[in-house]
Amino acid sequence: MKIMVITAHPNLNNSRANRALVRELKNQTNIYIRDLYQEYPNWNIDVEREQQLLLQYDRVVFQFPFYWYSCPPLLKKWFDDVLTFGWAYGPGGDSLKGKEFIIATTTGGSENCYRAGGDNWFTISEFLKPIQRTITKCNGIYLPAFVTYSANECTDEYLEQEAKKYAEYIQTFIRVLVH
Repeated sequence: MKIMVITAHPNLNNSRANRALVRELKNQTNIYIRDLYQEYPNWNIDVEREQQLLLQYDRVVFQFPFYWYSCPPLLKKWFDDVLTFGWAYGPGGDSLKGKEFIIATTTGGSENCYRAGGDNWFTISEFLKPIQRTITKCNGIYLPAFVTYSANECTDEYLEQEAKKYAEYIQTFIRVLVH
């Protein structure tokens, strides 16, 4: 399976958690890693290139810090620019049909903060529904997210363990079809 990870962190070099996840992925031989903020510092996304890259991979992972209950703005722009009518959805828009997508995100808050009655009132799954629907609207297969909680306060050892789990998860997750 060919896997592409698209990281979207406004300052990856200053991120303990996302940097740890990427560092572990670089130890893998079958994962292509891209940094949107490094590739598009001027925010001029090469739509044709991005679409061609998407066609080359079976599974695409969007990795980002959970930012104001969503993804960072350049990734949102990427969705808006790249997933076009007639290519990703709508009449003739079946280019992503059958491709698998995973969200990998990090949060500053604990898992208990992301539940009914918690500080944020909702679960991560509920907050990620707009991205999930974007993927399914584009005929993609949305696989369960990988979430690293408490990224601001955790130990380096915890981040190393999470990074290993993350690398294994995105390479081995097998979707189960329910009939």
